[in-house]
Amino acid sequence: MKQSINIKQLRTDIWESISGTEMDFTSGSIGRAVFLLSVPMVLEMVMESIFAIVDIFFVSRLGSQAVATVGITESIITLVYSLGSGLAVATTALVARRTGEKRPEEASKIAFQAILAGILVSLLIAIPGFLWSSDLLRLMGGSMQMQRDYAGYTRIMLGFNGVIIVLFVINAVLRSSGDAAMSLRVLVIANLINMTLDPLLIFGIGPFPELGIRGAAIATTTGRSIGILFQLYLLFRGKRRIKLALADIGFYPRTILQIIKLSLGGTGQSLIATTSWIGMMRIISSFGSNVVAGYTIALRIVVFGLLPSWGISNAASTLVGQNLGAGQPDRAERSVWLTSKINTVVLSLIGLIFILFTGTFIRLFISDPAVIVPGIEALRIISIGFLVYGLGMVMIQSFNGAGDTVTPTKAFFVCFWLIEIPLALILSKISGMGQRGVFLSIVVAETCMTVLAFFLFRQGKWKLKKI
Repeated sequence: MKQSINIKQLRTDIWESISGTEMDFTSGSIGRAVFLLSVPMVLEMVMESIFAIVDIFFVSRLGSQAVATVGITESIITLVYSLGSGLAVATTALVARRTGEKRPEEASKIAFQAILAGILVSLLIAIPGFLWSSDLLRLMGGSMQMQRDYAGYTRIMLGFNGVIIVLFVINAVLRSSGDAAMSLRVLVIANLINMTLDPLLIFGIGPFPELGIRGAAIATTTGRSIGILFQLYLLFRGKRRIKLALADIGFYPRTILQIIKLSLGGTGQSLIATTSWIGMMRIISSFGSNVVAGYTIALRIVVFGLLPSWGISNAASTLVGQNLGAGQPDRAERSVWLTSKINTVVLSLIGLIFILFTGTFIRLFISDPAVIVPGIEALRIISIGFLVYGLGMVMIQSFNGAGDTVTPTKAFFVCFWLIEIPLALILSKISGMGQRGVFLSIVVAETCMTVLAFFLFRQGKWKLKKI
């Protein structure tokens, strides 16, 4: 009887988490708060990853040059994601803090200024991206055909990068105020539109013009743009926790500067992680294309496996911000420890599955034995670290939620640039471990990150951060 009641309650909580909850996250059960926030945030991470998968699925029908164009453009857009992530981190910290303080009017004003900041920042990439897309492809090693025939894709994606950044920012507003379900709903709508328009515009089905690779860019941009319109409807006309009014519309340079200053840490974290990934790829490339291919496939599987953990970690960020705003640092800390335990269990189970069925996962992507062997080696070694990754991710996001974006940035710098890359060179080249040394350095660096974050978190200085 008790089990049936628990199952019924679980179903109720799942439905409440994805349909929207009115729970006050500064009181009541911490475990239920973590659950109600985590479920939609995990699904949101999945929705965000689907954009790239859908685009490459349809564009691959146009040939290798089109796929390469998407790949090069995506490598440039990592800068956009870094800027968007940084602004989202800053927005989360500020809106969550004001929400916890029970100052919704101030949270609304910050929300609008964050949107303006996103638009202003996007212009830094939009203008050169729109004007010099062909030149950017050339600088990135793109072929003449790519520069001549496919630059339109790059021009649209970079020229309208603002839709990516603004989508990130407004979803951060919704999540940090406690409306994580609305963030998920926005991305579901944006993805459905993108999936529908992609084949219609790329191949010219029915009354639609055949636009080729440009159709993919237009479909993605349109999907995200309509997602933003839905976000604005929720903020201005909906009955959400954050509600914008005409009084909130204005230009406050001091608030925008505060948001941008706070975002520098989040952007720095993303850039450090991205550049270290490029450095690791450069080291791996010295062992041949088969190892590169195996490593790339393994990383894609790892990233997919980490999606639930990122969503759970984002829940910790919101809970820390809101409870610090409510003047409850002890509850904020308890939220982090509980979220850490949950994340560690979830990620450990995922890591165990990867270790036990490594070959099965790699063979889903390729059948070439020369690629499968290094792919299995990479996935198995990296998965060992899943035992500690979960704790480290929650700790890092907890600092960000408190508004302390500098501490994680320093930790990223030490662990990724001063430990991971040098260690990869030492183990793979000097000690003679080959590519195995590179894979092992990832586990060591991430473990160091967890230990360092744990030590700094226990010091408790994040509780004193004022924003």
